[in-house]
Amino acid sequence: MDHSGHGMTMDLPPFTLGRGLAWSADPFFLVACLLGLALYGWGVVRLTRRGDKWPVGRTVAFAAGVLSIGLMMCTKLNDYGMVMFSVHMVQHMVISMVSPILILLGAPITLALRALPPAGRGRKGPRELLLMLLHSRYMRIITHPVFTIPMFIASLYGLYFTPLFDFLMGSRVGHIAMMVHFLAVGLVFFWPIMGVDPGPHRPGYLMRMLELFAGMPFHAFFGIALMMASTPMVTTFDNPPASLAVDALSDQNAAGGIAWAFSEVPSVLVLIALLFQWYASDQRQAKREDRAADRDGDKELEAYNAYLASLHAHGN
Repeated sequence: MDHSGHGMTMDLPPFTLGRGLAWSADPFFLVACLLGLALYGWGVVRLTRRGDKWPVGRTVAFAAGVLSIGLMMCTKLNDYGMVMFSVHMVQHMVISMVSPILILLGAPITLALRALPPAGRGRKGPRELLLMLLHSRYMRIITHPVFTIPMFIASLYGLYFTPLFDFLMGSRVGHIAMMVHFLAVGLVFFWPIMGVDPGPHRPGYLMRMLELFAGMPFHAFFGIALMMASTPMVTTFDNPPASLAVDALSDQNAAGGIAWAFSEVPSVLVLIALLFQWYASDQRQAKREDRAADRDGDKELEAYNAYLASLHAHGN
């Protein structure tokens, strides 16, 4: 029986964290992660050589996001995730919610727009194509909450509670496609909410928080549904290899607990990020107003004082 996403036949020993973190790279994700880090690094180096600054925190966040994908897909967690529902759920939750938030905090689109050179008059290079994509109708649709929230929810219920999940888990290509889908859905869901990179939708801070909390409860309900089920609900995991020494129903209950717990993690991370952004935005606005007051000699204050003086004069 094939117990691995790498096409290798093996009887995995019972799961421990040490065994799960052992190196076992998926070639597709290994190349993708290395390429992502290399391109981001190129952008940072290009800005630095030009004399521009790029926040270290953004670089750290992006690297952590990419490495979190590598941790899920280039270790034996990926092998165990093919046969254990609980480990698979950790992969899903990290790749769909933790990795996208960290990557978006790294502001890769902003970096690309600043680092890529303009193609010149009348020509279209990578920077121009990126701008066209950002302003396209397609991007406006897939980043709109009317699309992102249902897609975020459907990625749980429409996948695990239909035969689609078993079909995708039946091949390495299907498994990769599913994980890429999780990442993509997470990115388009959190992109307008995080508000670090430019995008078609930039709602106010209160609306962003509402969008965030609109999707999260469905993760909790999904987790509760798995925990309360009295029979295995996903065919792929209903008969785990004997070498694992796990019970399918207990493992499914654990998967539900993980899904439920993870519904809180992104909420807290994003809420903290939004509050910091909100505070920084207010600070910038206050500085702009101070600078404007310095430039015009506090004309607004002078006008107000003159108004009070005129009222006093009329009163006398």
